[in-house]
Amino acid sequence: MSDAERKMQFLFALRSKGVTDNRVLTAMEKIDRGDFVQGLFADRAYEDMPLPIACGQTISQPSVVGLMTQALNVQPRDKVLEVGTGSGYQAAILSLLARRVYTIERHRRLVHESRTLFEKLDLTNITAITDDGSFGLPEQAPFDRIIVTAAAEDPPGPLLTQLRVGGIMVVPVGQSDAVQSLIKVTRTEGGYDYDELRPVRFVPLLEGLGKE
Repeated sequence: MSDAERKMQFLFALRSKGVTDNRVLTAMEKIDRGDFVQGLFADRAYEDMPLPIACGQTISQPSVVGLMTQALNVQPRDKVLEVGTGSGYQAAILSLLARRVYTIERHRRLVHESRTLFEKLDLTNITAITDDGSFGLPEQAPFDRIIVTAAAEDPPGPLLTQLRVGGIMVVPVGQSDAVQSLIKVTRTEGGYDYDELRPVRFVPLLEGLGKE
């Protein structure tokens, strides 16, 4: 299969799973998932499935990345916070949609590898930070959009307070890796509105820094 055919198949799979926002599809066409999948699983980079990466983490399946990005409804002037850099794939897509992306990861190795990739791809509007993402990034708050790529028992309080009024957060919520729901939180003048989007399966959101 040629690269062009593979890309067409990739985009068709995204559309068939409900990713219909043209800006999101264009960003996902420009950011090659193959750049973010290394080693044994490189030949499966264009399949719609999660894949293992370093530090016991995963790169999410493309359709879930697309649906989360679509739900986030990122605008060109937005400042976005991502909690859980992982491979860097989600941050790279967000960088084509937003003015500025801050991404936090508890594993230093993943931050180092992501920074290297961002430089290689000339994605200059991403700041990758090693820290405990469950506390957000108060010095840069408020954020227009917040995306969490690990599952919490509830939407984390510190992240909710760092969302501006009118802002949106997308977060997987659930107590186990078997029962999780993707939640869209919109901050209003009077509080927060919650919409349940779909069942998902993510690694847990852990406090503290990783060992590597």
